[in-house]
Amino acid sequence: MRISFDETRNNKLRSWFLMFFFIILIGFLGAAIGITMNSLFFGLFLAVFVGIIYSMIGFFSGGNMILSMSGAKAVSKQEYPHLWHAIEGLSLAAGIPKPKAYVINDSALNAFATGRDPKHAAITVTTGLLEKLNREELEGVLAHEMSHIRNYDIRFMMLTAVLVGIVTLLCDFLLRSFLWGGARRRSNDSGNQVGIIMIVLGLVLAILTPIIGQIIKLAISRKREYMADSSAVTLTRYPLGLANALDKIRADPDPLVDKANKATAHLFISTPFRKKKGLMTRLFATHPPIEERIKRLKEM
Repeated sequence: MRISFDETRNNKLRSWFLMFFFIILIGFLGAAIGITMNSLFFGLFLAVFVGIIYSMIGFFSGGNMILSMSGAKAVSKQEYPHLWHAIEGLSLAAGIPKPKAYVINDSALNAFATGRDPKHAAITVTTGLLEKLNREELEGVLAHEMSHIRNYDIRFMMLTAVLVGIVTLLCDFLLRSFLWGGARRRSNDSGNQVGIIMIVLGLVLAILTPIIGQIIKLAISRKREYMADSSAVTLTRYPLGLANALDKIRADPDPLVDKANKATAHLFISTPFRKKKGLMTRLFATHPPIEERIKRLKEM
């Protein structure tokens, strides 16, 4: 299996473009906040300050926060020797430091990787996954998560989630500042047409951006799941291992991971919620259709 260099390069270019888009959007929202409060400098300063603080917290503590929220417990080599050795072997094949091993006590079949880079990464699996998958299937799942780490997907998805959070926070602040009357005082006092246009655009963005940002974040997540599936095969040289694992995950009668939430759902190898159908469900899906993923793997 050979991964297209062009596809990988284009995926990285799209990712950086989206990051740049979010940064510009944060700056625009900061300017709009400043205009509503009669101080462009204050709005830009607020956007930069919130962005830096929020990003630093997410970058350095996000991984541990996710593990804590998910109820994941660090495990030793003595407790889960097969899991430990499988992660160790795949990390050697991937050429990265061995990630820490964590386990969630849950009957659902699922797994995820988190961290800020390969040196500060962790792979988490549920006890249900360990109990119901055979060796080849488990290695396929672990290789998928190892690929997220090697490809720095864990860092990018964490930063994307942080940026969506910053935009949502600034949008909420903009709406509140408008309701406080700052925008009306600005337009009445100066009659500044540009300021009025900025405020109107800012309000429209404040309403739509959190939704658009969430859709963008999930679209990025879906794209990277396909890439991680492909990368996993280069590590195991056995596409049916991951394909069969996904088939068992798809057939899981109770896929709900009890401590999963909307903030962490995109990290899992498959959606950690109960299956639902409908247009909105597909639009806000954290993962591509599992049937399509299995089909692609079987064609490799």
